[in-house]
Amino acid sequence: MQIRGLLHNEKLSEFLRFCFVGVVATCIHYGIYLILIKTVAIEGKLWVNVAYLIGFIVSWCCNLFMTAKLTFKTDVSVKRGIYFAITHGVNYLLHILFLNFFLFLQFTEQIAPMLVYCCVIPINFILVRTVFKSKKIQ
Repeated sequence: MQIRGLLHNEKLSEFLRFCFVGVVATCIHYGIYLILIKTVAIEGKLWVNVAYLIGFIVSWCCNLFMTAKLTFKTDVSVKRGIYFAITHGVNYLLHILFLNFFLFLQFTEQIAPMLVYCCVIPINFILVRTVFKSKKIQ
């Protein structure tokens, strides 16, 4: 397939937008987390976990809207939001399973996450695409 044809492939274009949204959502999550732990005068592991959770929730909300509007060019609905949350739960479980699998295979702690991303991102794309493209979920 020619490069020009690849640029006009809708599924590839969706996947690239999906990856872009994922990078932005990750930056939002990490940025909020860093800001909270650096600026709020609370110390301890509990606060670190709360700050991480706050960053995750804000990031998830942004991710939901960016995925709907930018990646798949659809509307956000409560039903899609629920399914989106479920897909992210499945995504998290896949991350943990693949991570431990690659660690079991003796990959280093630094390399294993990269292999996890290679396996899980395409699976997550299919799950999220189903949520936003399904006529039954609107």
